[in-house]
Amino acid sequence: MLTKNWRVNPKTTHAMVTSPHYLASEAGLALLRRGANAVEAAIAMATTLAVVYPHMCTLGGDAFWLVYNADSKHLTGINASGRAAAKATIEAYRSRGFTRIPYKGPLAANTVPGMVSGLEKAYHLAQEIGGTFTWSELLESALLYALDGFPQSISYCLHGKMMLSRCERKADGHAVLPEFRRIFLSEYACQEGAVFRQPDLARNLAILAKEGPRAFYEGEIAHAIVHDLETLGGLLTLEDFASHTATMVSPICVSYHGLEAWNLPPNSQGMASLSILNILDNLSLPSSLETPEALACYVDTLVCATKEAFRDRDRYLTDPDFSLIPLEKLLGREHGRRQAERVCAGKTMSLTYRLDPAGDTVWFGVVDAFGNAVSYIQSIYYDFGSGVVPKGTGILLQNRGAFFSLDPRHVNALAPGKRTFHTLNPAMLLKEGKPFLVYGTMGGEGQPQTQSALVTRIVDYGMTPMEAISEPRWLYGSAFGEQTNSLKIEDRFGKEVERLLSQRGHSVSAVDGFHEMMGHAGAILIEPRTGVLQGGTDIRSDGLATGF
Repeated sequence: MLTKNWRVNPKTTHAMVTSPHYLASEAGLALLRRGANAVEAAIAMATTLAVVYPHMCTLGGDAFWLVYNADSKHLTGINASGRAAAKATIEAYRSRGFTRIPYKGPLAANTVPGMVSGLEKAYHLAQEIGGTFTWSELLESALLYALDGFPQSISYCLHGKMMLSRCERKADGHAVLPEFRRIFLSEYACQEGAVFRQPDLARNLAILAKEGPRAFYEGEIAHAIVHDLETLGGLLTLEDFASHTATMVSPICVSYHGLEAWNLPPNSQGMASLSILNILDNLSLPSSLETPEALACYVDTLVCATKEAFRDRDRYLTDPDFSLIPLEKLLGREHGRRQAERVCAGKTMSLTYRLDPAGDTVWFGVVDAFGNAVSYIQSIYYDFGSGVVPKGTGILLQNRGAFFSLDPRHVNALAPGKRTFHTLNPAMLLKEGKPFLVYGTMGGEGQPQTQSALVTRIVDYGMTPMEAISEPRWLYGSAFGEQTNSLKIEDRFGKEVERLLSQRGHSVSAVDGFHEMMGHAGAILIEPRTGVLQGGTDIRSDGLATGF
């Protein structure tokens, strides 16, 4: 059931998936119908997305998992973000004349891709909760679409044409590396509906299917990636790849209106998403959203809570192995109450530094027939990542390490072996120890903002997931080329809401309805009394929420 009409509200009684690409959703659903658990379905969906949505996620990116085990009633997190190369020092960049890490080219690909290492950990989890499918079976869908091809999506063509335009203007000059352009920016590849085949990627997926995930870090694939990066002047080595593993982590939690809101700890910005809810738990939202005045009050409250949460986030968030992060205090009830008091008193100040909401990402959710649930997110950071495709691999490498600072005093300063501040954060709400809402979104620094919109609209206003996702959205930050932050609101809010938000002190600019910058959100709601599953996917994406 396609959900491009936001009035459609997919419901089912056994299992459900939602993702930003229909082929990935169908891959997960097909396995669930055959008795797979949620983690097995998620592995198939993640690898399929790495093929069919390569402008946003590939095998060369990072990922984070939040997994609920229905038998143990336990939540587990997987941090599959990569560490900086041993040669990735501040001096290595400064000696080359850089004051910041470039966003494109081999020096932007300075962290080991973590996504595949997360699949390895997830496969072990899948087996622990009764998985019956082999590793190679879970990669069949991805291998099929890489080898035989698939019709190119609207989202891909939009981003591909934007990238071509930047190349023609010689912006992001490193992005025109021949292998990248040959595979991803040919005129044919950027035509909507054109069948896009990736034979190099298919060959390497076949190696992974046969040899297992470690082949990415210790075998032929790792050698091919490192050899080409070294030729191009990159910093990653075989030792960096061989030493990399994903990390099992304990999720973090705050209370929101009697529910438990869960997310991942640093280096994920899950702390910011939870902080917003921790603040809102001390505030009263309008009783309804039927008037412009109520809508303006609602948006203003959530934006001010976001500013408070981001101020803490940007002071502390980095790799916790390199810096002490006082999470217990930052997510404590007393701290949230004081932040809420500043919001009520109108004392929340605008953030003076530039917020960059960029970050092309995929989030998806799975709930299986056994009650297990997965909230998953993966990315290559900017669209098309670093623009580097090592020859013979078909694997586009991320530029996530470009987020490191070259200021040694900065909390997120670059250092060898360090994981950068990461915008990715998968979320879940639990009610009485069981999943109530599995949710998330793409969108860089927009992720905590959209997550708070989804939670409040569903929990406080009783919307369905599809309604919550499809209502007008906003984004506080700076668009491409802007040097200051402003509040972007979709014009579906109306002129009166825009005027009232301006009166409340926001620098407001309206953008088109269903604007791409608002990200691709998704959610699955599990009704506590009946167990009925309700799904939602974003009209801005090529997605599908479906089940059986």
